[in-house]
Order: sequence, then C-alpha cells, then structure tokens
Amino acid sequence: MLAGAAGIAGGVLLGGAFAASPAAAAVTPPRVYTRAEWGARPATGSIRYLDRQPDHVVVHHTAGANTTDYSLAAAFRHSKWIQDLHMDQNGWIDSGQQLTISRGGYLMEGRQLSLRAITERQHVSGAQTANHNDHTIGIENEGIYVSATPPAALFNSLVRTCAWLCDVYSLDPFEAIVGHRDYVATQCPGDVFYARLPELRQRVAAQLGA
Repeated sequence: MLAGAAGIAGGVLLGGAFAASPAAAAVTPPRVYTRAEWGARPATGSIRYLDRQPDHVVVHHTAGANTTDYSLAAAFRHSKWIQDLHMDQNGWIDSGQQLTISRGGYLMEGRQLSLRAITERQHVSGAQTANHNDHTIGIENEGIYVSATPPAALFNSLVRTCAWLCDVYSLDPFEAIVGHRDYVATQCPGDVFYARLPELRQRVAAQLGA
C-alpha cells in the first residue's frame, strides 16, 4: 500500500495534480551535475523517452558504504560506481535511476536523458522500481540507512530535489513521494530513511507553499 495522503492546507488538488498556494513562488531548480560532468559511460541500448509525466517519486538508498568523504569528487566516483554496478552486474543498459544524491548533498543526473526529460516535463523510463518504471522517477541516495541517519546535507538536498520535481510535474508530495519498499519487497530505502518520509513530504509541501 502506498503511503497515505494527508490533508493539504493552502494547496489545491486539480484532477489529481497538486497546485501550490497562488502566493507561493516557483521552486528554484537545484544544481544538477550532468552525466558529462561526472563522466558517465554511454548507454548500451535505446533509452525509452516517454511522452508522459511520472506520478510518483521513489526514494532509494544505494546500500553502499556510508562514506565521510562528502566532496564533489567522491560524489562523481559514486555515480560511476552505481553505473558500473547496474551495467556490469545487473546487465542493464545504463544507470537505473534518474537522479542520484551524494552524502555531501550533490545532485547528479543518472540515466541518460533524465535531465532533459524533467525540463521538458516528460519521462525517461528507468530500471529502479520493478514493474513501475514507466510512471515513477527514482532518486538514489548514497549510503545505507537501515540503522544510520542520512547526513543533513543529503536530506536537505533531497527536500529541494523533491520540491523541484513536484513543482515541475504538479505532484502532491503527500501522495507522490514514496519509498522503494512501497512497491517492491525490499529493505530499501532502509528503516531509518523510510521513517523520515513523512518529514520529507511535510518539508517539500512547505517549500511548495502548501
């Protein structure tokens, strides 16, 4: 069962889409480091670029080490590690997720054409949520959060990123933001991170002026 909706004060539901309060300013897009900047390999197959919008944002953790190197260089290395894992071990054509956030809070493009799709209010089908890739956009958060707490820089970046996506796609954060385990039998995004999704939704709604 997906995380339940909550009452929304100051926002309006329009045909299932969320509109922030008229007085709210548009969300400023975060800085996204592109695939070219972090040195991505090209996809080995055709990317499915869909003429539609995603209706859910799926929060993941990468289940990698909880590094204390919060640098941009470490973030780029992590994006390469994810892509190598997904392509060389999983046999996928590219990184499975659309976006990645490092423990230092850096936001990076994942699957090829993901940033273009977001700016065009369309969607690139990934490989991050089995049987739900055509309607969900996935964010990989560096680290493992079964018992550890996400760094503040990472969580704050996730708030800004989800606010941006909800603004672009007119999504209600109380309905749209879910954890990987809401769709698939998995530990992801970790018990501690999953328990903070209500806080994430509330903070995103506040940024949207709801």
